[in-house]
Amino acid sequence: MKKKQVASRALIIFLLVLVAFIMIMPFIWMVLGSVKMKSELFAVPLKWLPETPVWKNYTDVFEKVPFLQFYWNTAKVAVLATLGQVVTCALSAYAFSKLEFRGRDVLFMFYLATMMIPGQVTMVPQYELMNHLNLLNNHWTLILLRWFSPFGVFLLRQFFISIPDSLVEAARIDGAREVKIFTTVICPLAKPAFATLTTLTFLNAWNEFMGPLIFLNEKSKFTLQMGIRYFQQMFGTEYTLIMASTTMSLIPILLIYMLAQKYFIEGIAASGIKG
Repeated sequence: MKKKQVASRALIIFLLVLVAFIMIMPFIWMVLGSVKMKSELFAVPLKWLPETPVWKNYTDVFEKVPFLQFYWNTAKVAVLATLGQVVTCALSAYAFSKLEFRGRDVLFMFYLATMMIPGQVTMVPQYELMNHLNLLNNHWTLILLRWFSPFGVFLLRQFFISIPDSLVEAARIDGAREVKIFTTVICPLAKPAFATLTTLTFLNAWNEFMGPLIFLNEKSKFTLQMGIRYFQQMFGTEYTLIMASTTMSLIPILLIYMLAQKYFIEGIAASGIKG
């Protein structure tokens, strides 16, 4: 039995490593391709490593487009959209999980049902709404549209439900109001859920392409995704520069992931409650 267990565990580890390698291989190819010459990028047979790294590809990105401006625009949109969504979703989830009012569950089900509506259906109404609000070609359009998320409310509500109601009732008996209960009882225990929602929201906002394509039309307001696409429009398909700019755009995502993973583990250890 021990030999069978060792063999099965070794097989599982091998499959996991193989799948991980398959998933990470495109990223390795992108990073290596960002320091290659065009001739090496499409060479036959395939060359993984460049003969001489062409670091000039990275400097060319800053020379041909205002890449720092694109970076700043994306960071502003992603950070403000993430903060707004976490706050609104947390308040809504608290109301749907810990407050008692008539029609609460029915209202939540109707709100949750909006997740089944494809984004393509709401594009035109959103565009018309932002047009009437004079927010076209404005970063606040991208930010405000992400402040409300049925998925975020659902994610936090499911976690808040696992927090015992006895803690909330004890705080109410002690005279704490709902705002204080939310900030001092619920939020400290919900760090894993907040870390998950923050990571997912930031990644989606950072990588969003359709929203900037629809609502932005000035180069000075482009985000990174529009800026990377700019290489195809103005300079032809510069694959080496596209790979270099994409590699640089991944840096904040990796940092956010590492930080969120840390707080995710700390949140589980600090909660100390199992429902």
